Amino acid sequence: MAYRFYFAAGSQDLYGDECLEHVALHAKEIVEYLNKEAGLPFEVVYKPTLLTREGIYNFFKEAGNDEECAGTIVWMHTFSPAKNWIKGLKAATKPICHLHTQYNEALPFSTIDMDFMNENQSAHGDREFGHIMTRMKIARKVIVGHWRSDDVRRQLVGWMKTAIGIVESGKVRVCRFADNMRSVAVTEGDKVEAELKFGWVVDAYPVNDVAKYVEAVTPSQIRNLTDEYYSRYKILLEGRDEAEFRRHVEVQAGIEIGFEKFLSERGYNSVVTHFGDLGSLRQLPGLAIQRLMEKGYGFGAEGDWKTAAMVRVMKMMTGNRRTSFFEDYTYNLVPGHEAILQAHMLEVCPSVAEGDISIKVCPLSMGEREDPARLVYTCPEGKAIATSLVDLGNRFRLIINEVECLKVPQKMPRLPVATCYWRPEPDLKTGAEAWILAGGAHHTAFSYELDTDQMLLWAETMGIEAVVIDRNTDIRSFKDTLRYNEAYWR
Repeated sequence: MAYRFYFAAGSQDLYGDECLEHVALHAKEIVEYLNKEAGLPFEVVYKPTLLTREGIYNFFKEAGNDEECAGTIVWMHTFSPAKNWIKGLKAATKPICHLHTQYNEALPFSTIDMDFMNENQSAHGDREFGHIMTRMKIARKVIVGHWRSDDVRRQLVGWMKTAIGIVESGKVRVCRFADNMRSVAVTEGDKVEAELKFGWVVDAYPVNDVAKYVEAVTPSQIRNLTDEYYSRYKILLEGRDEAEFRRHVEVQAGIEIGFEKFLSERGYNSVVTHFGDLGSLRQLPGLAIQRLMEKGYGFGAEGDWKTAAMVRVMKMMTGNRRTSFFEDYTYNLVPGHEAILQAHMLEVCPSVAEGDISIKVCPLSMGEREDPARLVYTCPEGKAIATSLVDLGNRFRLIINEVECLKVPQKMPRLPVATCYWRPEPDLKTGAEAWILAGGAHHTAFSYELDTDQMLLWAETMGIEAVVIDRNTDIRSFKDTLRYNEAYWR
């Protein structure tokens, strides 16, 4: 969806028509700048100055009723009595950005008079507005600075991504084939509470329901998609017969087409599979799931619907760029070179790949099916975040770990999976201990495109606990944070 954001300045009629004309002109100029020069990823829509209770209420109602509106940006150009905002804020359903700016960057020291003071009192008006938002316990993003500054532009871009994640959260629909992996705790969770908190719909189907769709895919459809695979990816036969290799790849093409049709017809945008229940499927979905993730579907393995939903939300926040499902697999514990090798049996999204993407067909002990085809690649160096949403019984907790993705020190020619090699902040020892203390899962929703502040605001808006593991993390302080949170979120 082509989202947009409403922009309105707040004021009142105390200062006369000329002042209000200036307020409107200034707001229009800011909107024009944001659309034409700031390089924002989404359109900002100017709305008339907000003066009265009814006008403010109608502004928020209009935003809520507009399917293409992902949030509102509000700025108090002058003083705007906050009691006028109560009715509107109570009706607000879209994310709010409080832009604490002013029209002029510099004070006109030699000419400043009371007319200028009355007209340009954002320092005054925004505090009044901020007070009522705090009193009403409304989660919002506050951005401080001149509207032409690079920092304000950067923060607006980040908030827009979070706002879309908030709006898209209410549209997440997870389709589970089979149940959670038997006896596993962390992938379980309260689906009713998830729908209440996040708006997520989580449904389950027997795997043979989708297998019928896979079996109905025509040979020509399979041939055409397989040809696309062969034109797009490197083929690594590694001694396998070429015709036999292609037959394995064709199975995944049929799975991709069948799964996508099933999900599309029923309105699902996230999918969960489990190697322990494959019904009549000939292979564990591997390449097929990787391709669906690349198209924007959320995914979780072994029944992990929470991670599937988080991957979907984060993909929508990033415009489906460089975001994937991952699993903490194994460590390098060589002193001075500690890191975690991230992977999964098959299912990692190609949006996080760097360099060549290859197709391999290799045995898989789990699933008891024929050798599945999968995409194999490595991920680039750079900063990223790994998140885990866990159900603690009385609440959800979002764990956010900042990570540094590294170059793998040696090639791994015998490992037939996509991988990412990272060091959690502040170091592996502290990062892993903090993650374990917080109850984090072995599955993660991972992104190069998002940062901690964006995910914290998402969690705050959803009304859930969030904890951060970053370069400042100290285990003693982190334990205290968990204790304080236990009392706060009781």
